Amino acid sequence: EHDWGVICDAIGREIQRGGQVYYLHNRIDNIERTALKLRKLLEDTCGEVSVGVAHGRMDKDMLSSVMEDVADGKIQVLVCTTIIETGIDIPNVNTIIINNADHFGLSSLHQLRGRVGRSSRKAFCYLLTKPDEYLTRDARRRLRAIEEFSELGSGFNIAMQDLDIRGAGNLLGAEQSGFINDI
Repeated sequence: EHDWGVICDAIGREIQRGGQVYYLHNRIDNIERTALKLRKLLEDTCGEVSVGVAHGRMDKDMLSSVMEDVADGKIQVLVCTTIIETGIDIPNVNTIIINNADHFGLSSLHQLRGRVGRSSRKAFCYLLTKPDEYLTRDARRRLRAIEEFSELGSGFNIAMQDLDIRGAGNLLGAEQSGFINDI
């Protein structure tokens, strides 16, 4: 469950070993407020910590500047949206904290988890959710699957679980249109 104390401890441990952190908060409307709260909490527990923000509505020059600062190590904690899901490879970021992980699909969680651990240093992925009684059955299954299949090369197993959870659809059924009769 979401717990600011656990979040601060996780970030503090990563910073102590010289690493950086992604804090994924996929709500642009209050991402700045979340970054400010995190900055204040970390200041009380870890001292001065540089916190940056990145999301898809930012001006491209500003976003580029923030990402350069992360790559250069000037920003220790990046509060961001799923903009980091693909193409971001910063070996010093070895902890990712995903807020509201129950709102993500299994493939997105797998992809996001893969943004850390890109160096020889051990990586950590924290999946934060609301209390268990508020999670849907499918959300619980997705979270269980991402936890269970955490070893290298588990993408196929995750894809199979995703197929099982979401279903295969109806490729040859009556709901399809086009030239299905010819097939």
